[in-house]
Amino acid sequence: MAKLSAFNFQDWIDEHRHLLKPPVGNKQIWEDADMMAFVVGGPNQRTDYHDDPVEEFFYQLEGDMVLKIADDGEFYDVVIREGDVFFLPKHVRHSPQRPQEGSVGLVIEPKRPDGLKDAFEWYCFECGSLVHRVEVLLKSIVHDLPPLYQAFYDDDRARTCPACGALHPGKDVPDGWVSIPPQDQA
Repeated sequence: MAKLSAFNFQDWIDEHRHLLKPPVGNKQIWEDADMMAFVVGGPNQRTDYHDDPVEEFFYQLEGDMVLKIADDGEFYDVVIREGDVFFLPKHVRHSPQRPQEGSVGLVIEPKRPDGLKDAFEWYCFECGSLVHRVEVLLKSIVHDLPPLYQAFYDDDRARTCPACGALHPGKDVPDGWVSIPPQDQA
């Protein structure tokens, strides 16, 4: 085994900052570990909610973000400001929104045990009903997610709300859906 050593995290972020922008937006720190620690940058835009089978830890390093929560029919936002940490229990549906360009966050979660699936859900912007859900054995967020998202975006039947018939906008976030309130209003 190689001799263990620390490294300067800010230098690592600066070296990989070019990857913290769309279309990828993130970089895993250690590839062969029993936990996934990755740095995520903004801006990003997404309309899905992640049903993660494991817990997640968020530490917002630069700028602010909003974690949209869908919990048992209730939708609300958790604002995570620069310097804040947040612990998300497993299976709480969430949609990380980083509207600020240059924002950077650290996300840590355990690797999934064999056979444990992640799910991605889209909810109706008109009535709040579940529009579509897809489950996947997640190996790589960089390679596994884009085709999953694109399949939803391209399928009008999958995007049609079964409750009210409204068509989900796909990847286009509705105006005003993501906002970060001023510091004194959070």
